[in-house]
Amino acid sequence: MFCKEASSSLQTLNIAKSLSSEFTKPSALINPLSAGHRYKLCPRPNLRGRCTVTASKFDIDWRAKERVKKIKVKGIITAKQGLLPSVGFTDLLGVSLLVELISAETDPRTPIKKDPVEDYAQRVLIDGHDDQYQCVFDMPKDFGAVGAIRVVNLESKEIFIKEMKLEVPDGPVTFTFNSWVAPKSEDPTKRTFFSNKSYLPLQTPEPLKQLRKEELETLQGKNRERDGELKKFERVYDYDVYNDVGDPDKDPKLARPVMGGLSHPYPRRCKTGRKPSRKYPSIETRKGDFYVPRDEEWSTVKGTAFTGTTILAALPAVFPQIEAALVDPNMPFPHFKSIEDLFEEGIELPKKAGLFPLIPRLVKAVAEADDILQFDSPILLDKDRFSWIRDDEFARQTLAGLNPLCIGLVQEWPLKSKLDPAVYGDPNSLITSEIVEREIKGVMSFDEALENKRLFMLDYHDLLLPYVNKVRELDDSTLYASRTLFFLNDDSTLRPVAIELTRPQDVNRPQWRQVFTPGYDATSCWLWSLAKTHAITHDADSAYVLLLLRDGKFYRLRTHCCMEPYIIAANRQLSAMHPIYRLLHPHFRYTMEINARGRQSLVNAGGIIESCFWPGKYSLELSSDVYDKLWRFDREGLPADLISRGLAVEDETAEHGVRLTIPDYPFATDGLMLWDALKEWVTDYVNHYYPNAEQVKLDEELQGWWSEVRNIGHGDKKNEPWWPVLKTQDDLIEVVTTIAWVASGHHAAVNFGQYGYGGYFPNRPTTSRIKMPVEEPTEEELKEFYEDPEKTMLKTFPSKKQATKLMLTLDLLSTHSPDEEYLGENAEASWAHEPVIYAAYERFKGKLQYLEGVIDERNVDVALKNRAGAGVVKYELLKPISEPGLTGMGVPNSVSI
Repeated sequence: MFCKEASSSLQTLNIAKSLSSEFTKPSALINPLSAGHRYKLCPRPNLRGRCTVTASKFDIDWRAKERVKKIKVKGIITAKQGLLPSVGFTDLLGVSLLVELISAETDPRTPIKKDPVEDYAQRVLIDGHDDQYQCVFDMPKDFGAVGAIRVVNLESKEIFIKEMKLEVPDGPVTFTFNSWVAPKSEDPTKRTFFSNKSYLPLQTPEPLKQLRKEELETLQGKNRERDGELKKFERVYDYDVYNDVGDPDKDPKLARPVMGGLSHPYPRRCKTGRKPSRKYPSIETRKGDFYVPRDEEWSTVKGTAFTGTTILAALPAVFPQIEAALVDPNMPFPHFKSIEDLFEEGIELPKKAGLFPLIPRLVKAVAEADDILQFDSPILLDKDRFSWIRDDEFARQTLAGLNPLCIGLVQEWPLKSKLDPAVYGDPNSLITSEIVEREIKGVMSFDEALENKRLFMLDYHDLLLPYVNKVRELDDSTLYASRTLFFLNDDSTLRPVAIELTRPQDVNRPQWRQVFTPGYDATSCWLWSLAKTHAITHDADSAYVLLLLRDGKFYRLRTHCCMEPYIIAANRQLSAMHPIYRLLHPHFRYTMEINARGRQSLVNAGGIIESCFWPGKYSLELSSDVYDKLWRFDREGLPADLISRGLAVEDETAEHGVRLTIPDYPFATDGLMLWDALKEWVTDYVNHYYPNAEQVKLDEELQGWWSEVRNIGHGDKKNEPWWPVLKTQDDLIEVVTTIAWVASGHHAAVNFGQYGYGGYFPNRPTTSRIKMPVEEPTEEELKEFYEDPEKTMLKTFPSKKQATKLMLTLDLLSTHSPDEEYLGENAEASWAHEPVIYAAYERFKGKLQYLEGVIDERNVDVALKNRAGAGVVKYELLKPISEPGLTGMGVPNSVSI
């Protein structure tokens, strides 16, 4: 028998049940707890075994919720052309996607989050550009702002979702996705996408905090249900060493040391989870794809363009067919006209080679005849076909050419090696003050030149000397350590003064070295030209072969490998709704993908880099040495870089806070304007979200990101004292500006001029195949040099096979993709969401447009002899915007090629 209390409670329960029957029940797909099923049947032990049924206080709240008026909210999902699967069974039923909206607000009547609303999206439009899905939500009128959208892909294939527009009463709201969503059969979890409003961790709305945490855990790999090789849909970001470049399982000669760790310090790459080799446990097998998270991959547009995955993957198959079409591919070119014929006549290729579909821009299909591989004429050759041989052009390119990052001020004299003389020989340079004074011809004394900062140098001596004997053991290759000295003229041009080439001692031979100066007779002129060829090879490889040469100034290591830890850490530690993640994200686009393709086809053992550049199989080993000795984050920013090389001094009265040692230094003058524009934009952005320093210090995600960059991503250098600490807004501004600069301006300056300056390889040879004719020559070598010095030079240059490989690769790497995203071109959706941020971005965009005009003006000012004049290639590498193709200009947001 029930007591009165129980009878009253039962009556309440019956009323509640009758009310609930009048409303639609929540979907079974929604968590029952969050759907409002909170009745409690509980015993009352103090009632001597009697029980009572009570209605929870939430019952009244639930009934109140059910009485809230609902509105219809339409959502339109847009997907990019060509990325969606064909219409399937689920699509015909209208259940291609399950979409769930999450409110950013809690229920004012309870301390809990509001129930989500959901619907199935049905395809409603298929056209030539976008496909669209539509869903209609029954949304409570007091639902509040939508803070997140969760999606389940019920299709059988992955879907690329571009955006979703919600038609709410206050006006349309757009969520930007730009992401692949795996099918439920692969990933049954709901994908979470946050609104375009950015939040610091402590400012996150309560209903979104758990989602923010769970999404980061997924990207960290904490929610993986299995071990082993990572699948693209898993979206896991993690670290590993470079142990997949060698392939000893295929051939023991392809074994390479692991890059990363005490023996060979190196930045970390993205973990793939592939199995280790059974025979070589420290090496990862190279079978299958090189994993990167799905959203890091190139889009279909870029993937099918000339600069995409297709060509990089196809290059190893393309080269043998081109080699087969060459006569004596391992031989030098017989004369300079045969080099120019590569641009004028091309190479005949049999149609059965099938290269036209792979490289259509370079292969000219000829009806009823063989195809022709014909290279575009590089701009240097078009402007002045003889400029490459002149000393003034050699010097000019150190300031405005492909590698303007290695020239440095002479700050110590006499020049002296820091290497062990017992191992390498006499450390004192043979370049003396008397030689310098003789070559500058009485313009001033040597002491005046040194004091007035008139002496500059490309110094590759100590870096290369340990590798000289090892490289000389490789087939068809030689190497010297080199120093090249320049004198600064009054008109800001440089004049080459002397080149010193050194071969270290070994167990069988003493040290050999000699200084070469510009000549005034036939023999000395040819020796000087050959010495320049060797010196240029070292300088060219510092840009091409991706190896640094001074204070961290290098190409692949700095702009590719060193960027990857920033990207991995950002995805692991910074939520997608974090303002710093959204600021940096455009600068990360496609970098992990191009790095993976590089390990697969470019820098791998026996790959393009090893076969075309002088370090050969020692390329990454040398890169590791330089990373260990010279790379410093605090010198990655442009002003700090210039100051460290003696090319600038701090000066608060100067326009950019520094005064250049060489006023007409095109890379620096254009670069400083770009740096200042970037820094002002980053400053406005950071100060908006961090009005005081305390917020920087209390941001756990931000501190976690930077700690992981230092301690794991660049863990081999974690104990260096120069790492910045994020304590203030200024600290954060400097770090973010530096990363953005390296990804954009620095990369553009050393990448997109590769074909323009290196496509005609006599200007920038990447390997030297024979030694100087005066280094312990045989009678035959001396005789050949005196009788046909041009033949000696041609034999020094790359072979036919090496040259054509090089030209094709540089063409590819210098070409802008049709879907390139340039600095200052389009604002990110989250920036447009905040009026203050959008206004700051528009100012940034305006400064870049102004920079473009300034560059155009400078390039027609003949007083600026390093960028203007008869036959001089204009310096346009830092012009922000470019058309697709081989343009020699344009600054993409990121390292995407």
